[in-house]
Amino acid sequence: FRLALIQLHVSAVKSDNLQRACGLVREASSKGAKLVALPECFNSPYGTQYFKEYAEKIPGESTQKLSEVAKECSIYLIGGSIPEEDGGKLYNTCAVFGPDGALLAKHRKVHLFDINVPGKIQFKESETLSPGNSFSMFDTPYCKVGLGICYDMRFAEMAQIYGQKGCQLLIYPGAFNMTTGPAHWELLQRGRAVDNQLYVATVSPARDEKASYVAWGHSTVVNPWGEVIAKAGAEETVVYTDIDLKKLAEIRQQIPILSQKRCDLYGVEMKK
Repeated sequence: FRLALIQLHVSAVKSDNLQRACGLVREASSKGAKLVALPECFNSPYGTQYFKEYAEKIPGESTQKLSEVAKECSIYLIGGSIPEEDGGKLYNTCAVFGPDGALLAKHRKVHLFDINVPGKIQFKESETLSPGNSFSMFDTPYCKVGLGICYDMRFAEMAQIYGQKGCQLLIYPGAFNMTTGPAHWELLQRGRAVDNQLYVATVSPARDEKASYVAWGHSTVVNPWGEVIAKAGAEETVVYTDIDLKKLAEIRQQIPILSQKRCDLYGVEMKK
């Protein structure tokens, strides 16, 4: 099946972001994509100073538009992420819609991006955001998909749980920056893919040098052999790739690590 990643240029005008995102979703659908994914914070600039201003309920304006365009195009739409307000708290949340427009999954970013690399970048999502507390998976006629957002990708245990639960594709809307992007963006994706013998896709906003937070870009798809099979540059674009589940099955048969794990010695478990 065909997967499309929309590396969207995100502006400060929410209505423009929504309009352009929906237009690119339609374009991807017209080119045969069955699953379409948007980037992290696709409807607002990324930054702790923006989250409260742009936050919405779910359902709300942005997710309503996503529901409508998913139904119009009869696709599975992974809605990147938006700042979500619920019960007086803010979350970084990905909503997924099915071909009938129904909400299939809602993933709140589990691991908040609180880092300090001296002289390069300091960022603290927890100043404004609360963490999610659950794994998020959804079924399609093609395969089961696991969701994470950006920093979630650094935590191998989360991907391993998804693999154990039968996911064959992991999708991470993310916005690595100009420090962590060149160093770890591709490396982490290839690691998660090889460790769990599944496909990993990441969807970044396009790079905007004038933004307060400059995203690395380079939305990517990695296959279960650890090969990069599709990759964007820094600019706004749509990346297409065909996900071959037969290849996944062959790799798991050739190197059967999933059945060779020593569960008598170690294990990773999902607590809730």
